[in-house]
Amino acid sequence: MSSSSFRTPPTPKAHNFLTKFIAEIAPRFFDRALEKVGIKQFKWLVLLSLVISIPLIITPLEVWQQGVISVFLVVLGQIIVRAEEQESSIDISQYYHLFMVWLSIVTTMRYLYYRVSYTLNFDTWVNGIACGLLFAAELYAILTLVLAYFQTLKIKERQPISLNAIPEEEWYSVDIYIPTYNEDVDLVRKTALAAQACEYAPGKKTVYVLDDGRPERYKEDDPRREKFRGRREQLRQMCEELGCIHMTRDNNEHAKAGNINTAFRKTHGDLVMILDCDHIPSRQFLLHTVGFFYDPKVSFVQTPHWFYNPDPFERNLVTSGRIPVGNELFYKVLQKGNDFWNAAFFCGSAAIIRKDHALEVGGIAVETVTEDCHTALRLHGRGYKSVYYDKIMVAGLAPDTFNAYVGQQVRWARGMAQILRLENPLLNFKHKLSLGQRICYLSATSHFLYGYPRLVYAVAPTLFLLFGINSVQGLGIETLAYAVPHILLSLFTNHIIYKHVRFSFWNEIFEFVMSFQAGWVTLLALINPKMGSFNVTDKGVNISKRTFDWESMRGLVVVTALVVCSLLAVPYWLLLRPEDWQAVMVNTIWSGFNIILLSSALLVGFEQPQIRTAHRLQRRLAVMISVDNQTLMGETINISETGALVKLESWPNLPDEVQIEVHGDFTARATLTARVIRLSPVNDTETHLAIDFINITDDQRDALTLVIYSDVREWYSQNREYADQPFASLGFLATSLTRSLRDMKSTQTKKVRKQVQAHGQIYWDGHFFPGVATEIGVTGLRLELNSKRAVSSDKTLTQQDLQSMQKSKPLVGLLLSQEAAPASPNRFVAEITSVIETGNGLAIEMNFPEKFRERQSTKIKQLLQAL
Repeated sequence: MSSSSFRTPPTPKAHNFLTKFIAEIAPRFFDRALEKVGIKQFKWLVLLSLVISIPLIITPLEVWQQGVISVFLVVLGQIIVRAEEQESSIDISQYYHLFMVWLSIVTTMRYLYYRVSYTLNFDTWVNGIACGLLFAAELYAILTLVLAYFQTLKIKERQPISLNAIPEEEWYSVDIYIPTYNEDVDLVRKTALAAQACEYAPGKKTVYVLDDGRPERYKEDDPRREKFRGRREQLRQMCEELGCIHMTRDNNEHAKAGNINTAFRKTHGDLVMILDCDHIPSRQFLLHTVGFFYDPKVSFVQTPHWFYNPDPFERNLVTSGRIPVGNELFYKVLQKGNDFWNAAFFCGSAAIIRKDHALEVGGIAVETVTEDCHTALRLHGRGYKSVYYDKIMVAGLAPDTFNAYVGQQVRWARGMAQILRLENPLLNFKHKLSLGQRICYLSATSHFLYGYPRLVYAVAPTLFLLFGINSVQGLGIETLAYAVPHILLSLFTNHIIYKHVRFSFWNEIFEFVMSFQAGWVTLLALINPKMGSFNVTDKGVNISKRTFDWESMRGLVVVTALVVCSLLAVPYWLLLRPEDWQAVMVNTIWSGFNIILLSSALLVGFEQPQIRTAHRLQRRLAVMISVDNQTLMGETINISETGALVKLESWPNLPDEVQIEVHGDFTARATLTARVIRLSPVNDTETHLAIDFINITDDQRDALTLVIYSDVREWYSQNREYADQPFASLGFLATSLTRSLRDMKSTQTKKVRKQVQAHGQIYWDGHFFPGVATEIGVTGLRLELNSKRAVSSDKTLTQQDLQSMQKSKPLVGLLLSQEAAPASPNRFVAEITSVIETGNGLAIEMNFPEKFRERQSTKIKQLLQAL
């Protein structure tokens, strides 16, 4: 399915005065009222809404009447969604959203009232258990839906507060912490290098690498002790080279939180910027965030986490960037909704925190494994403010493997359940939280309880089709008349606010994938919140072949097998129990939908190989290519630390090695030597040039790191081009198998050399054979022989000679010149790699041997320039 299957947002339409007057006054009034609402006022507001809605919820109707109402509600919802998509005013769009929230809640409550009144099935103890589990799962889903509606009632957009009006000597001093444990030193170096490049007042910024990788924690005969000792020395040397401060401690208590708390006591900055060691900051970070702290009540400023490599969902389902990744919903919508209620969460990295506020609450929280959110809760509980600024200013690494992703999600699930159990944000009045803050924290800490409810949704129709266990009494068309508008209106409502960040049905995939792990770990955390420890997520792992993570997916494999078996049982139901056709129909549709979701979820555990050695970023950077005393201007289509794809507005005749200068968005530059891998014409004027960077020095690598990751005006994922279309999204999921099993091959490369006409002779077996060099590069050439006869003898190349050349790949002498009979031709040693008989004669492919490269490369480049 092509990316065109997902809709590009339409052009907004204009409005007349009356529409503008009616539609803008209400939302603005709502904004002002909602910002000032207290607990008592909010209760009265909710009560008033309930009183108005009660008749709509409880009024009984005949099945056909409910069916008509259902069709009307679905059509009305679609009309509103279409109108909102055409809307140019953010305020009016919000007005549509608020109306849909109310309509969805009323429809959901009507469905819930119907479920409680008519469909609970306790006629046998088996049916009663199944009914209770399904109903509990539905109650959890409805609670989650309503909490999310509350979180996103108002999306708060912020602009940075400029520091230009404040003298630099009055700027806050900032310490930048980069905690690290066992990560590769080269990974830490990129972040430290970019942290040093962050623009700020001179003398007001200090970078600390917090090295928690203690060799002393291992015994003398443990090989890990020597490994960590060597790593520590490498980090120390790196910090000395880059001008950072290398900080260690004598224990590893409380992992990352303890590491940061130790640094709090040893450093002196007013503010602390925290970066995970793989989170490379852009140079604008401090200038865009520090200004918020001139409000003395602000405790921390959080910015989005963004990952430049594909996570397991994007890579294993081969979405090619067409589907929003998992964390976009949180950072693009939920955090901005939380920010409206002064409840934005601290996320542990890509953030700045006021140190004296953090110390006031005892430093970074250590009682849970999600210390960041726990710390934010305590700061909000003291009455302090938070800021969420939605500008991507760090580039990090997502977990490369599904197993690493599971480990990360398990830690988050455990930590949130621990906070829910220990702090009880809704009812714990030790914290001075507003009602909005309590609801936002309840929503966050209860989110990871989805595991078992999601499994219940998969198992419920299976139990009926396999064993006749009926969890819904009277399941049939009447039930659909109540359930369909509840489901579709919630889908429409979420579409308005989530259409660019979470496509339809993908939330179910995320939940199915983690259902067993999240269900088990949250249950244990609720029982014993002190269980579990902090785990470091592996980053930078290269996957070379396809594998399936049976260990992580075995539970889901069993559930999928049961669902498949249940679908095979459908014909028997229709033959033996035709009177139950309505229940069979609904459960069959339900199971069919589940099998699409489950198969896609299983494919997330089917690891796809990583074709490239380094991840490509879709950055548009200006480049200058220098060759033969001329300069070509171009623009990168994508780039990594090992190569790039460059767009040129010409068809150049290039050698296989060129000099290239890559420009960042501001002032950073990197000058590199590049090998031309492929030259692909696009149209009459445009060419795509694929290059690999070669012979990169440490200084060049540092310069390239700053160009790619630090010198960034705006990351390309800041805004998405496509919007969700539910049917296209479901179709994309249904075709996941064909994409995941597609043979993945690296792009075939063709030798790129400068097209020339140079006179040449090869010296082989004591004889010279004349020809014309038609292609030549730094690494090799193509020589087309004029004839098979030697220059000054009767020797003629036989078929046996050609086979010998092809097989032995001999070293030969090579004479090259511009003229037919030069006084002093250029002399080289070359190696024959292949002999090709053409219609016009004989072509010989040759490489310049690597062992003679240093001696010959200067002469080769001079010849290339002259030809």
